[in-house]
Amino acid sequence: MFDLTGKIALVTGGANGIGQGIVKTLAKAGAKVMICDIDEKAGQKTAEEVGGEFHKLDVTDSNKAQEVVQSVLDKHERIDILAANTGIYPEVMIEDMTEEDWDKIQNINLKGMFFIVKPVLKAMKEQNYGRVILTSSITGDITGYPGGSIYGATKAAILGYMRSAAVEYAKYGVTVNSVQPGMIATEGLKKQLGVLSEKGAEAVPMKRLGEPEDIGATVCFFASEEARYITGQSLVIDGGQIIPETPDVIL
Repeated sequence: MFDLTGKIALVTGGANGIGQGIVKTLAKAGAKVMICDIDEKAGQKTAEEVGGEFHKLDVTDSNKAQEVVQSVLDKHERIDILAANTGIYPEVMIEDMTEEDWDKIQNINLKGMFFIVKPVLKAMKEQNYGRVILTSSITGDITGYPGGSIYGATKAAILGYMRSAAVEYAKYGVTVNSVQPGMIATEGLKKQLGVLSEKGAEAVPMKRLGEPEDIGATVCFFASEEARYITGQSLVIDGGQIIPETPDVIL
């Protein structure tokens, strides 16, 4: 089950963190993975590790996104799977927020998602097959935190985009779904929280942070033939983080 042998997968933000976990899991399932990222050094290293290909990409550049998609199509003739994962999550309190803060986060998290998804959906429509998986979050749709208003707004918006895109492309054999990670033990999170990352694990009923591969496994499921009748849906992967009514009920 969940065999992706021979599938061509494109992962944005695939050089580090959750994206790297997605890349490794898709590759383990047999997919040929295109790693797209602005971090050339880490992207090349990840590509070498999984036998994939690296394409340098700033997702806020729509022309470059189209060029990368066309390059993959020219070489491999199809794109079967897209994991649109690029995102940033700086904390900005509302009263300190500037227009530049708003635009930067929106441009990367939301507009950048659109720039890569649009040309890939066009290709998938023409080949009458495709799996698109967007990285949202529990933040915005379900939870919030001080300083997370812009980030949460972008992640909630991704789910709204997903549902309409799923309806538009369903008749072409293309599914569009989303993952909503909780606290995942990426280098970025560890750097942001420091020693507090251990305290973060205490807020999770499973008493641990998730691993990037936990998100990758869900992406792999949505990308599989077994998920062919699932579209417009989102799955929370958080170790039960959002379930307790209060922190006191976590034993």
